[in-house]
Amino acid sequence: MPRRSPGHRTTSRKKEHVEITLGKDVRFRGKTTGLERLEFVHNALPELNFDDIDTRTRFLGKELALPLMVSCMTGGYAGALSINRDLASVCESARIALGVGSQRQALEDTRYHRTFSVVREAAPSIPVVGNIGAAEVALMKDPSAAQRLAELVGADAFAVHLNPLQEFLQPEGNPAFRGVLGGIAMLVRALPVPVIVKEIGAGLSPGVIRRLLDAGVGIIDVAGAGGTSWAGVEALRRKDRAEAELFWDWGIPTANAVADAARIRAEGREFTLIASGGIASGLDAAKCIAMGADIAASARPLLAALKNGGRAGLRKLIDAWSREIRGAMFLTGSAGLCDLKTAQLVSYKKHDTGEFPPAV
Repeated sequence: MPRRSPGHRTTSRKKEHVEITLGKDVRFRGKTTGLERLEFVHNALPELNFDDIDTRTRFLGKELALPLMVSCMTGGYAGALSINRDLASVCESARIALGVGSQRQALEDTRYHRTFSVVREAAPSIPVVGNIGAAEVALMKDPSAAQRLAELVGADAFAVHLNPLQEFLQPEGNPAFRGVLGGIAMLVRALPVPVIVKEIGAGLSPGVIRRLLDAGVGIIDVAGAGGTSWAGVEALRRKDRAEAELFWDWGIPTANAVADAARIRAEGREFTLIASGGIASGLDAAKCIAMGADIAASARPLLAALKNGGRAGLRKLIDAWSREIRGAMFLTGSAGLCDLKTAQLVSYKKHDTGEFPPAV
């Protein structure tokens, strides 16, 4: 049997990741996003009409109808072509942003380039975000490779995903992260589009966020814990699962990560804040915006909706989330997203009786 090329291995892994995330239970087991502990303070006198609510916002210089992004998904294998085309088509019609999956495979060979480029073909006007892993960035001596990847998808921004947990646990992983921060700073200086730095489900701590801001990064995606566990995904790919099982619930819950990032911005540090990691409803998205995020992003629920119901199923879910965001805005008296950012959230903790105490 001929030896597999690195590109072939990456292609197979990408396909396997999608199959596992859609077909297996890879949610966090003992940890949640923390968003379920937060509730809006109800405003019984909103003094506005539901139809007057405005959910529009600007992201990467373009107008979105909703503060939502379909987070970095897939690409780099044959089956990804139709997935990315359908995702892009629905995002274009719904006027929300879209991120492609890691473009590492596109660096290794050109065979599946169109699984990435099809996104811009199907979505000519919305913000599109390219994507590469931190380990690849650490090896870059200049921005040329990242520039080619950004051009491949007609990107409005280019994301670097920080995934040390996944690389540590992945059977073919590359946990070589020395030089990542310097590589990110180089891309910030050299790329003609903004650089987004994101985790993939284990969260960003305040210390990491500050270091990224010091390196010039202007867009942060906290991608906290509580949704898909990539340690769990990799556990299901390994023959010996014990180590990966131990780290299944590793990470900073999304609510904590968003709150920490918002506090840093309140200190006067200017950056765009994306909330992701277990966002499972429009209400989750609204809570994150009230905490200080500019937009929310989600991956697995939207991909599952596409798989189970096609484009119509995905659009139905996005429309439902839209109504949920608008519902939260109406019930807090928020006519626009700026108002929603000032809406009050309270944290409820159960008594031993299981009853919730009154809000303070």
